[in-house]
Amino acid sequence: MGTQIWIYFFVILTFGIYVGIAIWARAGTTKDFYVAGGGVGPAANGAAVAADWMSAASFISMAGLVAYMGYGGSLFLMGWTGGYCLLAMLLAPYLRKFGRYTVPDFFKTRYYSKTASGVAVLCLLIASLTYVIGQMTGVGVAFSRFLEVSNTTGVIVGMAVVFVYAVLGGMKGITYTQIAQYTVMIIAYTIPAIFISITLTGNPLPQFGLGSEFGDTGSYMLQKLNEVVTSLGFSEYSTNFRFSKLNMFVYTMSLMIGTAGLPHVIMRFFTVASVKNARLSAGWALIFIAILYTTCPAVAAMSRLNLHATVNKAVMQENGNFFAEENSIKYENRPQWMRNWEVTGLIQFQDKNNDGRIQYYNGNSNDQQFLNNAAAAGWEGNELTVNNDIMVLATPEIARLPGWVIGLVAAGGLAAALSTAAGLLLAISSAISHDLVKGMIKPDISEKGELLTGRIAMAVSIIFAGYLGLNPPDFAAGTVAIAFGLAASSLFPAIMMGIFSKTMNKEGAIAGMIAGIGVTMIYVFAHKGIFFIPGTEFLGLFGGNARFFLGIEPNAFGTIGAIINFLVAFGVKNMTQKVPDDIAEMVENIRYPKGAGEVTSSHH
Repeated sequence: MGTQIWIYFFVILTFGIYVGIAIWARAGTTKDFYVAGGGVGPAANGAAVAADWMSAASFISMAGLVAYMGYGGSLFLMGWTGGYCLLAMLLAPYLRKFGRYTVPDFFKTRYYSKTASGVAVLCLLIASLTYVIGQMTGVGVAFSRFLEVSNTTGVIVGMAVVFVYAVLGGMKGITYTQIAQYTVMIIAYTIPAIFISITLTGNPLPQFGLGSEFGDTGSYMLQKLNEVVTSLGFSEYSTNFRFSKLNMFVYTMSLMIGTAGLPHVIMRFFTVASVKNARLSAGWALIFIAILYTTCPAVAAMSRLNLHATVNKAVMQENGNFFAEENSIKYENRPQWMRNWEVTGLIQFQDKNNDGRIQYYNGNSNDQQFLNNAAAAGWEGNELTVNNDIMVLATPEIARLPGWVIGLVAAGGLAAALSTAAGLLLAISSAISHDLVKGMIKPDISEKGELLTGRIAMAVSIIFAGYLGLNPPDFAAGTVAIAFGLAASSLFPAIMMGIFSKTMNKEGAIAGMIAGIGVTMIYVFAHKGIFFIPGTEFLGLFGGNARFFLGIEPNAFGTIGAIINFLVAFGVKNMTQKVPDDIAEMVENIRYPKGAGEVTSSHH
């Protein structure tokens, strides 16, 4: 069977399974099943959390970013998994005790105010919509390659599928669909990784393959990769910082606390029966997530090496000459996978010196010696543009793996993007219909009216996210990082203070959220354009073109926003009225249940 047939086979098969499960689970269920799902065990819920968690950014884009950022890309691995630990230890158990099922609901009760709930809805919408844009970018990349159409058509097809999936669904909440999606995703991610690891290093475990010997060359995998990329003018792979140490730290922090403030993951912890099970399922989810996150660095390094080896034969030679003419591959001899991806526009070749061969290197290198050698070889600039987001999806083709593996990866990529996109759209629609319309604007709205409002909200969000998915502010994972920054600067501090500070009042929380998200949005929009629309950047505010405040890039600015949020909140709190006694007592009881200290006394 041809590769394309395998792709259709797996995509149709897996989608059939999801729909089948949805119909099957719908048959014998009651309302409880949706709300608390008390019957869902910790391990099953852990797999569902992991599926919700591993979006297109993790599956499709993250390895691509690490492949190009090298060591600097590790901040994604550290930030996202670290944030997950933060959520499991500090927030999930307490929110589970509060028994409020949406974040705005928690704010309404804890900060005894509809305004606080309204501001939370607004922050949630801004962060979730930005997140959906990242998913749409990923969906576009996957669909464009597998339907062999342009990226634009891919995004539009993706919008239509998500529309059907989410708007007719609401079935999405069913844990079992997500367990199936997790299974597809993890198989699709690890099988190619194992194949490539065996091919390049002879070690079947990609995690160890990364530090193993490369072929029979006597040098180690990472050592070889460092040699290759530095020979081609790129910065060294294993020591390459992302701008600066401060930026790396702040970026990691922003991803961590953004993770802990993301509503659609927090909501997952209410589907288990008890606080103990909430903690257990967090543990399981961590194991499931770790499988993908520990495999990612290997996939990144190996696919980067494979790509260079495809274009320049010197990579596979002992002390090969990268500048020798015969080592640059002829364009007409380019492999089939390159032709496939050229259709999508995500790989582009421009023959600058008209020699009919592909030169792929860093034309903006700081290494003058390298640039002189390149010029002497007749190279007139880098001729190949490769979009980061294709690395994982193209890897099995680059490594010449069998067609069924490529089909499986296609299904995995789509599962990742669709499960998260649909989950986010549900969070958005419930925030608008339930928290905003029913909770604040029109309390007497009928159930039918509330449902309709939710569906309209969803449809509008899909169109908005789809439009921006066509002109994304960054690669899929970069866009998602901005979303995490927005959640970090607004929701996280308010949730933390709500749980751990008895004295935080509604005025402080509201002022903090507005200040945090306001500062972050101004900084992001200044660099990325207002609502990410190209050409509307206003960098003059920060003193000209590429000025980063303290060298911190927009994607990492959530941490600064969060610090401002905390400072403003405590400042305003000290100038306004004290928290009502019953609220202070409620916060106290959540953290220290009554009677906990007396158990040892002689009366019992």
